[in-house]
Amino acid sequence: MTAREFTLPDLGEGLTDAEIVRWMVKVGDPVEIDQPVVEVETAKAVMEVPVPFAGVVTGLNAAEGDTVAVGSVLLVVGDQAAPEPASGPVPAAGAAPGPEAARYIEEERAGSGNVLVGYGTARTRERRRRRRGRPVPVAPPTDRPRTMSPVVRKLARDNGVDLTRLTGTGPDGLITRADVEKAIQRPAPPPVPEPAPAPRTTARPAPEMLPELERIPLRGARKAAAEAFARSRREIPEATTWVDVDATALLELRREINASGRHAPVSLLALFARFVTAGLARHPELNSRVDTEAGEIVRFDGVNLAIAVQAGQGLVAPVVREAHRLSARGLQAEITRLTDAARAGSLTVPDLTAGTFTLNNYGGFGVDGSAPIINHPQAAMLGVGRIIDRPWVVDGELTVRKVGQLSLAFDHRVCDGAPAAAFLRFVADCVENPHDAFADL
Repeated sequence: MTAREFTLPDLGEGLTDAEIVRWMVKVGDPVEIDQPVVEVETAKAVMEVPVPFAGVVTGLNAAEGDTVAVGSVLLVVGDQAAPEPASGPVPAAGAAPGPEAARYIEEERAGSGNVLVGYGTARTRERRRRRRGRPVPVAPPTDRPRTMSPVVRKLARDNGVDLTRLTGTGPDGLITRADVEKAIQRPAPPPVPEPAPAPRTTARPAPEMLPELERIPLRGARKAAAEAFARSRREIPEATTWVDVDATALLELRREINASGRHAPVSLLALFARFVTAGLARHPELNSRVDTEAGEIVRFDGVNLAIAVQAGQGLVAPVVREAHRLSARGLQAEITRLTDAARAGSLTVPDLTAGTFTLNNYGGFGVDGSAPIINHPQAAMLGVGRIIDRPWVVDGELTVRKVGQLSLAFDHRVCDGAPAAAFLRFVADCVENPHDAFADL
């Protein structure tokens, strides 16, 4: 029977492993070419993986919940069902061992490394200890005094002489009667006074840890997000700048756009997305990434805009591809599609990869501002806080306006503070003067 091994294929975008979510076949099942056989979860999405050849499943090489590396064997497919084990007579007691058993016995007698762990000759165990870096036990040195005469030992014992403290003057350091008598005549050292007892203190018991409520496995999308956040903080020297903006006019413009009811409503996030793509066209430093291996800054021709979304499996950032070519309504349609897919858990790998800049609307959680973590390997992220009534000065008069905060986190390797501030100021000006902004976009 021909056995073919199906390995986890390269899933693209630098993905190196995946978690087995669900096997869709079992041993003995027939499979056809391109039939999905396993559901896996990567750092980007949950997907079904098809087998590239037909046959019968003869082995599954991972369990559900295991994480397997790209190139590892997932399952084995044969061209026919696995044969039943052949039946035959049981060897009689005392019969000569077969060739395999004979070889095992011979290796065990010779101290081969093939014997069970913990068994074998002393030399074999010593070699195993050395290979594993463990200390090889040696016989402890003796501390018995060098004296052969019972008379000398009795003399020393009757007079309180410690033979282990004497240096013998006999052959090879042998302790003689004269050595013991000399020690008896030597005055004893004065007694060492005992130290005064330390003042008694009441020891405080060490605080006990609270009982654990639960342990949550860090795997799948959550594990990938944790690794991405840690890598971003570790590799990117980021800086953050922010500005408060008067969004009163933007809210009024949005009401006017949606008043007709002829189109799907346009959200504030879509309007911000339009301002961001226009700002990146003017400040391409922020629409880039750092290629550390080549020692180069890579700038992109166009914007793939990632939108941060809180979904059931955690924080994800689906990508609006070529966002710079879309109007506010076009952006709204794509944001709605991707957000719905994220919450339904149906995002694909292309939906989650190749972003060049991220827009994060955390104002929906009722917070004013944040210092967001850059979505590695991108170079910048714009965060939008909640927009609420606040006191604001207009034409020298104090009034109440709709005010929010914009935060820009950027990689200081791709630009200095001035270009970053210019981009942030451009977006802020668009928010405060949206009619003029859309006339120029």
